[in-house]
Amino acid sequence: MAKTNPGRFFEDYRIGEVIRHAVPRTVSGGERALYHALYPARHALHSSDEFARACGLKAAPIDDLAAFHLVFGKSVPDISLNAVANLGYAEGRWLKPVFPGDTLRAESEVIGLKQNSNGRSGVVWVRTRGFNQDETPVLDYVRWVMVRKRDPEAPAPETLVPALKPALAPSDLVIPEGLDFRRYDFTLAGERHRWGDYEIGETIDHVDGVTIEEAEHMLATRLWQNTAKVHFDATNRDDGKRLIYGGHVISLARALSFNGLANAQMIVGLNAGAHANPCFAGDTLRAWSEVLDKAETAAPGVGALRLRLVATRHGSPAFALRGDDGKYLPDVLLDLDYWALMPV
Repeated sequence: MAKTNPGRFFEDYRIGEVIRHAVPRTVSGGERALYHALYPARHALHSSDEFARACGLKAAPIDDLAAFHLVFGKSVPDISLNAVANLGYAEGRWLKPVFPGDTLRAESEVIGLKQNSNGRSGVVWVRTRGFNQDETPVLDYVRWVMVRKRDPEAPAPETLVPALKPALAPSDLVIPEGLDFRRYDFTLAGERHRWGDYEIGETIDHVDGVTIEEAEHMLATRLWQNTAKVHFDATNRDDGKRLIYGGHVISLARALSFNGLANAQMIVGLNAGAHANPCFAGDTLRAWSEVLDKAETAAPGVGALRLRLVATRHGSPAFALRGDDGKYLPDVLLDLDYWALMPV
């Protein structure tokens, strides 16, 4: 009797199925240290307990994207182990900060399926939720992923493409309980720019670059327990290359955005996201942002910015996203639309 599991293939999914993912994980300060070692992450709220307490929180939560990676990693063995590529995100909300000592688990509901025309793969949409030890939701997002079929001749599952919000409304955002930026220290945060200093339509070149290393990517995927074969097994792709985990690109770009957005302290909403082109070791990543929208919140001293974060490889021209044909330019790696909280 076989005891190993080859993972799910496209024909194994059914609409409405809820999959409880294995191996809950207790978070420690080690995740924060490793996250800050892997990425040049410097946002003060996630770096200093004292800064976070001055902002009304009990301590510094782990970085929002570290919480995302932890929950995402739980889902990989059931959702994207046999993936060709992770395609996009929508309707993501950070519902409660995650602190060292919390234990996270995850589950995913299959909300969409569509076989590709080649009959060898299909797209799977899932809504993944992360819960802490009290069964309180901490994160909720939709992603879609292209998954291989085990048998190209197998009949296609029922087709359903879910209707997703193009963006979260400000009223959809959950502001962490107690968050208060009235005593915010701009000097300690690293920049003086506040919510009112940003204009809709403004673009910001984050200036700095970082070259992606194979060793760091391997450490990152192991840290997040991301077992997708395309990230580990060089024989899994025809070109013999290991695909860089899309979340690794997101975190690098977010960290680079500190230069110009140091006070965009907390990510609370993920409107949309696309991994526009594959990324490989040796690529040098740069980033720019566009301010898409602004909103007030009910929290004292707290405003929300809707931002487009774009990551490009090498020396791509700043602020260029698509060609005349409407397709992403070949050096665009990431197009991410998110809401972040910032002092007013």
